[in-house]
Amino acid sequence: QVQLVESGGGLVQAGGSLRLSCVASERTFSFYTMGWFRQAPGKEREFVAAIGWSGGTTYSADSVKGRFTISRDNAKNTVYLQMNSLKTEDTAVYYCAAARVVAGNWASVATNWASYDYWGQGTQVTVSS
Repeated sequence: QVQLVESGGGLVQAGGSLRLSCVASERTFSFYTMGWFRQAPGKEREFVAAIGWSGGTTYSADSVKGRFTISRDNAKNTVYLQMNSLKTEDTAVYYCAAARVVAGNWASVATNWASYDYWGQGTQVTVSS
């Protein structure tokens, strides 16, 4: 059982930046595809970004491309989400997730929340105007 703990959320003004971190409890973290999702009140869970086990493959939602960057440090069992140029519509609870197996078209699988086996508790990001 992998435990994921997110941190780094908070309140920021539009145009500002935040960096979210997600620490995994197991060293096998380095074999997992990691993803970030978010959910705003009254809305469905939404894919944000994903990164392959080596860090060499990433994919981001169109809504965050050019503003958010996902990265990972396998030596620290940590995945990051650097969020720049934040907008009020980025306000949501952000969750990190781990997928043990991603078979088939990587991007199609990694963007689907049902592909993930483990989830963190979430961290709130609030962007004010």
